[in-house]
Formats: sequence, structure tokens, C-alpha cells
Amino acid sequence: MTALLQGNRLYLRGLVEADADGAYPGWLNDPEVCAGNSHGVYPYSREGALSFIRQAGQGADRLVLAVVLKEGHRHIGNVALQNIHPIYRSAELAILMGDKGAWGKGYGLEACRLLCAHGFNVLNLNRIACGTFASNEGMIRLATALGMKQEGIRRQGAYKNGAYLDVVEFGLLKSEFTENQ
Repeated sequence: MTALLQGNRLYLRGLVEADADGAYPGWLNDPEVCAGNSHGVYPYSREGALSFIRQAGQGADRLVLAVVLKEGHRHIGNVALQNIHPIYRSAELAILMGDKGAWGKGYGLEACRLLCAHGFNVLNLNRIACGTFASNEGMIRLATALGMKQEGIRRQGAYKNGAYLDVVEFGLLKSEFTENQ
């Protein structure tokens, strides 16, 4: 499939059914991959991945893309703008870096920068937000590196693995993103 967005080391493309035959479904069953997100609560199967992939491209309220390394064309994660609201000109950013061999190398930041630029410059968004567990240090560092501002904390806003977790909320305005680029 053709790349929608090109970065220095990776590209973003639409999800394809063949992704369900790769490592992708296993990411959502890996407790380490899912520790900082809402996944990993129910078993995830190839059929579940296929269903998600088929629905991902169906609505104007979301843009879900595969993060693929240019070298070797390896699918290492997914990144998305969700709950795209055309009147409010806002969306929520989500990312899943499933390939643990790709962690800590800046791929998530590169993918999110590409998608945020697309959201602000092509989709004409004014605000992109994200929320993450307070314990998800990687996502908090990523949000900060993108220039997002912490806007608040939803106290005990999530429940996972027998514990209530605070959810840290971040937001980024188009003017802030443009300043930092």
C-alpha cells in the first residue's frame, strides 16, 4: 500500500488486511506493550484485528495509520487521530508502538509529528489532545516532546489490573505546533 505520509526513517500508511497476519494482533495481548494503554483487557485475535482494520478506514471521524520503517518495511505500530470533530476542529491522538525492538528510538515521536502536521495542515484541525495513564512515562515524554501542554488530571479516570489510575490530559494547539516546528 502507498504511504500517506513520509518521514526520515518511517512512513505512515493505511492498515491493510495483511497486517492481521503479522505481529500486530500479538501486540495487543502483550502485557508489556499494553501496560500504558487501555488494551490488553480482552484477548485479541487475528479476526479481531481484521474487523478493526476493515472498520478503521470507514469513517471521517478517525484516521488510523500503520507506522512502518522504511528500512525493511516493518510494521512497528499504529498511530491515529480519533474523534475528529469537523466543527470544533479537534481530534484525539493515539499511538501504539507494538514492536518492542523499536522502543526508545524516537519512532513514536516521528510518527506523531507527521500525523499532527497532517491534522493541522491538511485536516485543518486547531487542537489535538491525548490522555494517558499517569504511570505511562513514555507517552508523557512523547506528549511533552510534541509541545503538548498538560491540561489536567482525571483522578482515578481508568481501571486496569485491579487498580484505579489517574489519566493525564494533554493538548496542543495549531499555533503552538507551528511555533515548535
